[in-house]
Amino acid sequence: MTLTIALAQLNFTVADISGNVEKILSAVEQAKHQHADVIVFPELCVTGYPPEDLLLRGDFLAQTERGLTRLLRDIQGITAVIGYPSRQGETLYNAAAALRDGAIVAKYHKLALPNYGVFDEQRYFKAGRHTCLFEVKTTKLALTICEDIWRDGIIAANRDAGADIILTLNASPFHAGKMQQRETIICSQVRAAGIPLVYVNQIGGQDELVFDGASFVADRDGEIVYRAAEFEEQLDLVEFNGSRPAKTGIVALYQPVVSEYKALVLGIRDYVRKNGFQGAILGLSGGIDSALVLALAVDALGADRVECVLMPSRYTQDISNQDAELEAKALEVRHHVIPIEPAVSAFNAMLAPLFAGSKTDTTEENIQARCRGVLLMALSNKQGKLLLTTGNKSEMSVGYATLYGDMAGGFAPLKDVSKLLVYQLAEYRNTLTPVIPERVISRPPSAELAPDQKDEDSLPPYSVLDPILALYIERDQSAADIVELGYPREAVERAISLVDRNEYKRRQSPPGIRITPRAFGRDRRYPISSAYRGISELNPTAQDNVTE
Repeated sequence: MTLTIALAQLNFTVADISGNVEKILSAVEQAKHQHADVIVFPELCVTGYPPEDLLLRGDFLAQTERGLTRLLRDIQGITAVIGYPSRQGETLYNAAAALRDGAIVAKYHKLALPNYGVFDEQRYFKAGRHTCLFEVKTTKLALTICEDIWRDGIIAANRDAGADIILTLNASPFHAGKMQQRETIICSQVRAAGIPLVYVNQIGGQDELVFDGASFVADRDGEIVYRAAEFEEQLDLVEFNGSRPAKTGIVALYQPVVSEYKALVLGIRDYVRKNGFQGAILGLSGGIDSALVLALAVDALGADRVECVLMPSRYTQDISNQDAELEAKALEVRHHVIPIEPAVSAFNAMLAPLFAGSKTDTTEENIQARCRGVLLMALSNKQGKLLLTTGNKSEMSVGYATLYGDMAGGFAPLKDVSKLLVYQLAEYRNTLTPVIPERVISRPPSAELAPDQKDEDSLPPYSVLDPILALYIERDQSAADIVELGYPREAVERAISLVDRNEYKRRQSPPGIRITPRAFGRDRRYPISSAYRGISELNPTAQDNVTE
């Protein structure tokens, strides 16, 4: 006997209970029209994922329960597997339920609650204790939720309980290489247990997180027989003959740079859409970072909803202004030119009596950046558009950014994108249509806040800096370990010293899209006030000065 299972890889909005319920019911009707027997949705699809401390609110949980009541009433003629928070007295569970014809035919509580990286599920939920099976057309289906299938023994326990097929609801966020890691681990467990698995993952941006989808079906040998596209909503059907899934269609797995670009586009689009902004605005300098952010914003929102502002200073080179104009015209976005010299002069005049006798330093450079921040924030406020900052992860790591200046804004698309990856993403974008002038990619990067300024005046070359930062920030390698790998001691000391003393800046930066295994914010939580110095083993007497 055949069993047809629909995989609902959809984009849900946190706390939009009525909207999420409507989306679930629409997918149910579509699956029924295609003669599916079962439809499986992602984890916590009723509330959206992750709802975070909304789960501590009684009114929010009451709304969720009303949404579940409507689903119970309206889901008829098909079995729908949905995820939701289940409140039982004072206890809350991360639950999955199979609904059909007004009844909950099965209810499952997640066994394995992740509490690492971006996950804090033990803050909200109590772990379940039992497996859960139900039957459709003589086939026994087991329910699991996300982390369950990453843990040894849970898939096998469901097989031992008599399951023919594992259904798993997921909200697994993207980072580079996550898809391969996910499939490798899960398929190895499937192969060991000898039972097929249906994996349904959500897509969409949710603040710093972006979910890639890439839902799949693995047969009992751990071979992928179906894989959905990444970062796209899909509703596809897989037919099982007993416990043998038919080979349906397999899209390409993760592609470096290409997948990151798609993740950034989706993250921007959903942040703007889910927060009700009219569009996006950014400062366009003629440099590589702002050029990439402009392209991402246009790809996410459309040229008609993106605006950019050129704000030259006395130190801005003509070539930068020319390239910025070329970028705006190539992407067909509205742009303005507002020279900042009048504002800078006014601030310098106001401060001159207090600065008398002091040497010119980064203070004057930062005034320029802060004048730009004021202009951009004013336009953002007036037009209801989200201000996108353009700083990258390399800059944020070492504090090469100005508080209340270029850091001012509502969202930071490149916050988890290293400088070297910025170049790769720009080159990839130009393979689609050439919108970033080649000399923007080839010119040495500069903040242009002082005469003939170059980033390498203050920092090691990015070809050296970025690998050091990745080892220290993403892999927690010590300074001595990094030097032992062959990186110059002076560059290691400089980079790590800057990382350690700039946590206070990162805490004040806008949220940004996570695309690496270790992003600032939810992933990496370091104290601001701390005597820790990562270079102490190399230089025990090192002293750091904090600047803005």
